[in-house]
Amino acid sequence: MNTEHEKYMSIALQEAHKALEKDEVPIGAIIVCAGKIIGRGHNQTELLNDVTAHAEMLAITAAENYLSAKYLKDCTLYVSLEPCLMCAGALYWTQISNIVYGASDTKRGFLKYGKNILHPKTNIIGGILEEECSNLLIDFFKKKRK
Repeated sequence: MNTEHEKYMSIALQEAHKALEKDEVPIGAIIVCAGKIIGRGHNQTELLNDVTAHAEMLAITAAENYLSAKYLKDCTLYVSLEPCLMCAGALYWTQISNIVYGASDTKRGFLKYGKNILHPKTNIIGGILEEECSNLLIDFFKKKRK
Protein backbone atom coordinates (compact mmCIF):
# COMPACT_ATOMS: atom_id res chain seq x y z
CA MET A 1 0.00 0.00 0.00
CA ASN A 2 2.86 2.40 0.69
CA THR A 3 3.90 2.25 -2.95
CA GLU A 4 0.47 3.57 -3.97
CA HIS A 5 0.74 6.34 -1.40
CA GLU A 6 4.26 7.13 -2.61
CA LYS A 7 3.06 7.23 -6.23
CA TYR A 8 0.36 9.78 -5.45
CA MET A 9 2.57 11.77 -3.07
CA SER A 10 5.10 12.10 -5.89
CA ILE A 11 2.37 13.74 -7.96
CA ALA A 12 1.53 16.06 -5.05
CA LEU A 13 5.24 16.94 -4.95
CA GLN A 14 5.07 17.82 -8.66
CA GLU A 15 2.34 20.29 -7.72
CA ALA A 16 4.60 21.64 -4.95
CA HIS A 17 7.32 22.24 -7.54
CA LYS A 18 4.83 24.30 -9.58
CA ALA A 19 4.39 26.52 -6.52
CA LEU A 20 8.17 26.76 -6.13
CA GLU A 21 8.51 27.92 -9.75
CA LYS A 22 6.11 30.78 -8.89
CA ASP A 23 8.07 31.63 -5.71
CA GLU A 24 5.18 30.38 -3.58
CA VAL A 25 5.63 28.21 -0.49
CA PRO A 26 6.12 24.81 -2.17
CA ILE A 27 3.13 22.79 -1.07
CA GLY A 28 1.15 20.62 -3.45
CA ALA A 29 -2.01 18.57 -3.16
CA ILE A 30 -4.08 16.16 -5.20
CA ILE A 31 -7.36 14.40 -4.52
CA VAL A 32 -7.84 10.84 -5.74
CA CYS A 33 -11.15 9.03 -6.10
CA ALA A 34 -11.51 5.49 -7.48
CA GLY A 35 -7.90 5.56 -8.69
CA LYS A 36 -8.34 8.81 -10.63
CA ILE A 37 -6.95 12.26 -9.81
CA ILE A 38 -10.00 14.52 -9.64
CA GLY A 39 -8.44 17.61 -8.11
CA ARG A 40 -5.04 19.21 -7.85
CA GLY A 41 -3.61 22.37 -6.45
CA HIS A 42 -0.50 24.13 -5.26
CA ASN A 43 -0.08 27.18 -3.08
CA GLN A 44 -1.06 30.38 -4.87
CA THR A 45 -1.51 32.80 -2.00
CA GLU A 46 0.93 35.36 -3.45
CA LEU A 47 -0.23 35.05 -7.05
CA LEU A 48 -3.91 35.36 -6.16
CA ASN A 49 -3.33 37.72 -3.21
CA ASP A 50 -5.57 35.37 -1.23
CA VAL A 51 -4.62 33.86 2.13
CA THR A 52 -7.07 31.00 1.52
CA ALA A 53 -5.42 29.88 -1.74
CA HIS A 54 -3.66 26.93 -0.10
CA ALA A 55 -2.94 23.82 -2.16
CA GLU A 56 -5.57 21.81 -0.28
CA MET A 57 -8.31 24.43 -0.74
CA LEU A 58 -7.68 24.63 -4.49
CA ALA A 59 -7.64 20.83 -4.79
CA ILE A 60 -10.90 20.59 -2.81
CA THR A 61 -12.63 23.07 -5.12
CA ALA A 62 -11.39 21.25 -8.23
CA ALA A 63 -12.51 17.85 -6.88
CA GLU A 64 -15.94 19.13 -5.87
CA ASN A 65 -16.36 20.69 -9.31
CA TYR A 66 -15.34 17.42 -10.94
CA LEU A 67 -17.87 15.45 -8.88
CA SER A 68 -20.52 18.19 -8.97
CA ALA A 69 -20.85 17.53 -5.25
CA LYS A 70 -19.75 19.13 -2.00
CA TYR A 71 -18.77 15.88 -0.27
CA LEU A 72 -15.58 13.96 -0.95
CA LYS A 73 -16.51 10.64 0.62
CA ASP A 74 -14.43 7.76 -0.74
CA CYS A 75 -11.69 10.23 -1.76
CA THR A 76 -8.12 10.67 -0.56
CA LEU A 77 -6.21 13.92 -0.24
CA TYR A 78 -2.45 13.67 -0.79
CA VAL A 79 -0.64 16.79 0.40
CA SER A 80 3.06 17.43 0.83
CA LEU A 81 2.66 19.17 4.21
CA GLU A 82 0.28 18.43 7.07
CA PRO A 83 -2.76 20.67 6.55
CA CYS A 84 -3.20 23.82 8.60
CA LEU A 85 -6.19 24.45 10.83
CA MET A 86 -8.10 26.30 8.07
CA CYS A 87 -7.64 23.49 5.56
CA ALA A 88 -8.49 20.84 8.16
CA GLY A 89 -11.73 22.70 8.88
CA ALA A 90 -12.62 22.72 5.19
CA LEU A 91 -11.72 19.03 4.95
CA TYR A 92 -14.07 18.33 7.85
CA TRP A 93 -16.97 19.76 5.86
CA THR A 94 -16.07 17.69 2.77
CA GLN A 95 -16.22 14.49 4.84
CA ILE A 96 -13.14 13.28 2.96
CA SER A 97 -12.29 9.66 3.74
CA ASN A 98 -8.49 9.87 3.88
CA ILE A 99 -5.76 12.44 4.33
CA VAL A 100 -2.22 11.39 3.45
CA TYR A 101 0.52 13.93 4.09
CA GLY A 102 4.26 14.06 3.67
CA ALA A 103 5.97 16.33 6.18
CA SER A 104 4.58 17.21 9.61
CA ASP A 105 4.02 20.85 10.53
CA THR A 106 4.64 21.20 14.27
CA LYS A 107 4.08 24.99 14.20
CA ARG A 108 0.91 25.38 12.14
CA GLY A 109 -0.36 21.87 11.44
CA PHE A 110 -3.85 20.89 12.55
CA LEU A 111 -2.60 17.94 14.64
CA LYS A 112 -1.26 20.47 17.13
CA TYR A 113 -4.92 21.05 18.01
CA GLY A 114 -6.04 17.41 17.80
CA LYS A 115 -7.59 14.99 15.34
CA ASN A 116 -11.12 15.99 16.38
CA ILE A 117 -10.97 18.87 13.90
CA LEU A 118 -11.54 16.34 11.12
CA HIS A 119 -14.67 14.39 10.38
CA PRO A 120 -14.80 11.33 12.69
CA LYS A 121 -14.63 8.94 9.71
CA THR A 122 -11.53 10.56 8.18
CA ASN A 123 -8.36 8.44 8.31
CA ILE A 124 -4.94 10.12 8.58
CA ILE A 125 -1.60 8.80 7.37
CA GLY A 126 1.54 10.90 7.71
CA GLY A 127 5.19 10.64 6.77
CA ILE A 128 4.84 9.52 3.15
CA LEU A 129 7.95 10.71 1.26
CA GLU A 130 8.53 12.85 4.34
CA GLU A 131 12.17 13.60 3.61
CA GLU A 132 11.52 14.88 0.07
CA CYS A 133 8.54 16.94 1.21
CA SER A 134 10.42 18.39 4.17
CA ASN A 135 13.61 19.18 2.24
CA LEU A 136 11.69 21.09 -0.42
CA LEU A 137 10.29 23.41 2.26
CA ILE A 138 13.56 23.69 4.19
CA ASP A 139 15.48 24.67 1.04
CA PHE A 140 12.80 27.20 0.06
CA PHE A 141 12.92 28.98 3.42
CA LYS A 142 16.75 28.88 3.58
CA LYS A 143 16.88 30.77 0.25
CA LYS A 144 14.26 33.26 1.47
CA ARG A 145 16.23 34.04 4.61
CA LYS A 146 19.53 34.79 2.83
